[in-house]
Amino acid sequence: MVSKHSCHRHERRCGQIRMHGVQCPVRSGFDNGEKTRTLFLKYTVRWVDWDSSVIPIKAYILDVTDSWERKEGSTGDSQEHDCHVEYDVKPCKTNGYGCVDVKKKSLMMPFDGYIVYGVAHQHSGGLGASLSREDGEGICTSIPKYGNGDEPGNEAGYIVGMTSCYPENPVKVSYGETLTLEFNHSNAVGHTGVMGLFHFFVTQQLPQPEISLPAHHLAQAKSVSLLAFLAVTVVVTVVVLTAAMVYRRQNQEDGYQSLST
Repeated sequence: MVSKHSCHRHERRCGQIRMHGVQCPVRSGFDNGEKTRTLFLKYTVRWVDWDSSVIPIKAYILDVTDSWERKEGSTGDSQEHDCHVEYDVKPCKTNGYGCVDVKKKSLMMPFDGYIVYGVAHQHSGGLGASLSREDGEGICTSIPKYGNGDEPGNEAGYIVGMTSCYPENPVKVSYGETLTLEFNHSNAVGHTGVMGLFHFFVTQQLPQPEISLPAHHLAQAKSVSLLAFLAVTVVVTVVVLTAAMVYRRQNQEDGYQSLST
């Protein structure tokens, strides 16, 4: 599990996470001002107004580098986890097509609830990830999308998105249940500082189903609607006939001859 309190993160070597003021050494004259770049981040925030239909969720992140192991008396509490966040992928010995590094981790869930959303996070070279139950039943598979252009958000050779899961039927997970992560990464060449994180949202309650009226209530409602329609029809008919009679009488009183026989 990853949270700001749960994982003991260590200083990483060059090419990976920079922490505690650590900076990778560079050769003399490397950054003389000509190679300095200014980067900007642009993002869009969307939201909906809170109302009774909105159900609160909790966000969890599973880390495939977590060193937690199930032991007697273990509760899976956050203090028991040691997440390294990043790891290295060594090149395969054949150095050819079909080289895939597979990394797995099984973790015990410290909650009861329903998974309503899931998505993985990988770096370039990632081939996809999955989250499943201990018996192999799949919960979510997340596949990377690679860019093929030069424009922002479609950079060729880089992961620009991951498929996500919105299960039609939320996945029930029980406290103490073990879920398994699997991350696949190409190792045709070596990679440093890759990630294997799985994000998912959990709710403790599901929306209440819409209340449907019993059949006899629906029949009564249809009967009432029919009676109302008939009543309106009768009223309109009476009004029309009365107006016609008044008009006819006025014509006769004014000396006009009615055209009707």
